[in-house]
Amino acid sequence: MDDTSGVGVLDKAALVLSALETGPTTLAGLVSATGLARPTAHRLAVALEHHRFVGRDLQGRFVLGPRLSELAAAAGEDRLLATAGPILARLRDITGESAQLFRRQGDIRVCAAAAERPSGLRDTVPVGSQLTMSAGSAAQVLLAREDPERIQRGLSHSSFSAVALATVRRRGWAQSVAEREPGVASVSAPVRSPSGKVIAAVSVSGPIERLTRQPGRLHAPAVMAAAERLSEVLRRAGTAE
Repeated sequence: MDDTSGVGVLDKAALVLSALETGPTTLAGLVSATGLARPTAHRLAVALEHHRFVGRDLQGRFVLGPRLSELAAAAGEDRLLATAGPILARLRDITGESAQLFRRQGDIRVCAAAAERPSGLRDTVPVGSQLTMSAGSAAQVLLAREDPERIQRGLSHSSFSAVALATVRRRGWAQSVAEREPGVASVSAPVRSPSGKVIAAVSVSGPIERLTRQPGRLHAPAVMAAAERLSEVLRRAGTAE
């Protein structure tokens, strides 16, 4: 079977990337593995390096670059959204409160998916809503596992403290009471990529009158279970690939 696409330069670039799957490789190793002429292999490897599909190790050998991991993470997030709907709906039914999935984008968090409580007093967060990273349990979850410098910047204008983030890291969930909006409480837990990085937060939110001033006591187990189910979807997908 012919495994070429008909676009020669792409076929050759694919040969270079495939050759790097086994680990760091010198230019001579690329030539040997791909069958390409030395100038061609070098030109393609350097071009791929420019676009971060290829990198170099400390010995100057060619390695797979960080852009591939970024694209893989993006593909995982697409799976996350495809799976989130039924899991959020079940979380809503278990807790009786609106459920959301938030992802961080720079200095804001965006509601990527939601399952609203069908009637009665509720906290409505439409899909696409952009909310602050300085208040709310989802913001705490998304910030708690960042690097120290980013945490420090995030805390400079936040409604929560470093102690609160340490608590989130220890127990695996966050709660907020009238932090983002008066009268609203919420509970959130992290969704992790196969590498363990926090890439999203699952939340339930509603009026303090129902959630009380300790909403985690009521809903933390259910929220954590939903977040773990989403994380497991990503792990299974990563294993399958």
